[in-house]
Amino acid sequence: MPTLHYIYDALCGWCYGFSPVVQKLYEAWKDRITFEVLSGGMVPPEFARPISEKASFIAGSYKTVEEYTGVKFGEAYLHHIFHPEESPWLEESLTPAIALCLLKAAQPYPLPGGQGGAVYFAAEIQKAHMVEGRDLSDPETYKGMAESVGCDWVDFRKKLESEEWKESAQYESALVRQLGITSFPVVVVQMSEDKFYLIARGYTPYEDLNYRLDQVLTENAPR
Repeated sequence: MPTLHYIYDALCGWCYGFSPVVQKLYEAWKDRITFEVLSGGMVPPEFARPISEKASFIAGSYKTVEEYTGVKFGEAYLHHIFHPEESPWLEESLTPAIALCLLKAAQPYPLPGGQGGAVYFAAEIQKAHMVEGRDLSDPETYKGMAESVGCDWVDFRKKLESEEWKESAQYESALVRQLGITSFPVVVVQMSEDKFYLIARGYTPYEDLNYRLDQVLTENAPR
């Protein structure tokens, strides 16, 4: 079965805007292709910076994301953007990437009602941050998600801070770099071990993305 790789970063605003598109595509194609989500590692922990260093940029650009994609950033999130001097956030991409790895391992495919699965967990992580204003470096942010798929919270938290799962998340970001991807979101369709098709680089409307996916699958259909 072909695999669609959605490559995102939890701190990426355009990925947040793209999330509804990916979920809609998943619902349309989930019975015919495999969906995988990879974390790109946009901000490695060694480059973690206070939100104050990019708050002014986000304050000037988030409306563009809203207008172009239709999503809304929550007031709780925007408080950190407009009052960065009050925010404790030190943003890095590794913690949410580890959390996604753990959630995927616990529940790789959605449960009835859409709960669980990589596509939905990626969306829930971004919702926690960009709507609810949760700190993605705080393990407590993931407690509800972990418990929703039956994970023991004490065990989940221990793994969230373990070297083993840190390496799993870093492996994903290394794979993304090997594919030559340095910005997000990106969608790649893998038809075989060495056959890949780039069908989205940056935010892409559903109609365009769906058409491109259909074209790739049609071109590679057995004859």
